[in-house]
Amino acid sequence: MTIHQSPEAFGYDSFLATHQSKEVLRFITCGSVDDGKSTLIGRLLHDTKQLFDDQVTALQRDSRKHGTQGAEIDLALLVDGLQAEREQGITIDVAYRFFSTDKRSFIVADTPGHEQYTRNMATGASTADVAVILVDARQGLTRQTRRHALLVSLLGIKRVALAVNKMDLVGWSQDKFEAITAAFHAFAEPLGFTEIRPIPLSAKNGDNVVLPGAAAPWYTGMPLLQYLEEVPVRVEEQAAPFRLPVQWVNRPNSDFRGFSGLIASGRIAPGDAIIVEPSGRTSTVARIFTADGDLPHAVEGQSVTLVLADEIDASRGSVIVTADAPMRVTDRFEARLFWAAETELLPGSTLLAKIGTVIVNATVTAIGNRIDPETGNPAAAARLVANDIADVTLSLDRAVAVDAYGANRDTGGFILIDRETTDTAALGLIHADKTATTVKDEPESTRAAKSGGGFLSKLRWVFGGI
Repeated sequence: MTIHQSPEAFGYDSFLATHQSKEVLRFITCGSVDDGKSTLIGRLLHDTKQLFDDQVTALQRDSRKHGTQGAEIDLALLVDGLQAEREQGITIDVAYRFFSTDKRSFIVADTPGHEQYTRNMATGASTADVAVILVDARQGLTRQTRRHALLVSLLGIKRVALAVNKMDLVGWSQDKFEAITAAFHAFAEPLGFTEIRPIPLSAKNGDNVVLPGAAAPWYTGMPLLQYLEEVPVRVEEQAAPFRLPVQWVNRPNSDFRGFSGLIASGRIAPGDAIIVEPSGRTSTVARIFTADGDLPHAVEGQSVTLVLADEIDASRGSVIVTADAPMRVTDRFEARLFWAAETELLPGSTLLAKIGTVIVNATVTAIGNRIDPETGNPAAAARLVANDIADVTLSLDRAVAVDAYGANRDTGGFILIDRETTDTAALGLIHADKTATTVKDEPESTRAAKSGGGFLSKLRWVFGGI
């Protein structure tokens, strides 16, 4: 006789509901070479019981072949999966891992420490909420520690855990820990971090990673995992004005027309007055439609379809905002650029700029100051090479809606794309530049044409524009 067990008998529904409702924290590990970033992530996965028996068996086998810990398990191999990474004992590419606890789910990016792979570190940091900056207790702050801290601040990460690793190799010296902490605070003072949480730990042994370590009775703070479980997530985005970059127009039949996208920031409810940028057309929200039914309100991080009260023109590349918080509409702005391509960037260079859901032609009209990645001090530059950070002025072939990156990371950030190879050439952060040319005061018909709507945009597309 066959016995059929219902899903409810195993508690599947409640299990899935619990995990789907958990808040997700995205964080990165960064720092200098051999500071223990991959080992720390491996320790988090191991000590939070995220590994299956066959994974542990495979790790033991790989540790004997590629490990750097002698006869012990090398937890870094859980993250460093490329053959070149295992052969050299370093991290080259960004590796993402997922794990979960009772309080929160996590997506962690393990980023490389070598200077030539700084662009990979910037990629991982661009979507993170928190940075775990590792420091080898024997070495203290290094050139790359400072470089990564500066990049983390430039990319808008406000909360940092300063993980002073390998404390077991300095006898858990309180003086050493406090000296490193003081040096980092002095360096990071102008970087604008909301919080810096110093934690002494040993990723290899597990002290103060998941559980408190008994080796340092002088440290009375929380272990790293507890900090990651309790640190506030995306507080700035939740308090920011409403922004919905339109991804596509949802029109399954003649009776329904809505604008779908992921809410980048803020809150919206039926009846709220809105503006469709960059055209400037206005309406109100009639419905907030989702696959699970209409919502009384929606907030940052939710994917929704907005149905408007009026039949107005909007498409992919438009941004729906609340009427009391319009965006800046411009075809020229200043930005801080992290140049990642191997080729040089010169004034007059033309690339594709992807800003939100719109792609436009962008010309570099001027290169301003280059930022020293160790000190943050500016210096004049005539060209940019790989890993350079500098302020530039961009001119676009049409007007787009933007925010300053400091106000909104989603609508204030962009990437530059090489027109020939289609490779990502740079990450950009838009400045709140009062001197930028805006087109807010132009007639609506002119703004619609320049922003990609109407007959002129179709001619531009046919004859070589994008």
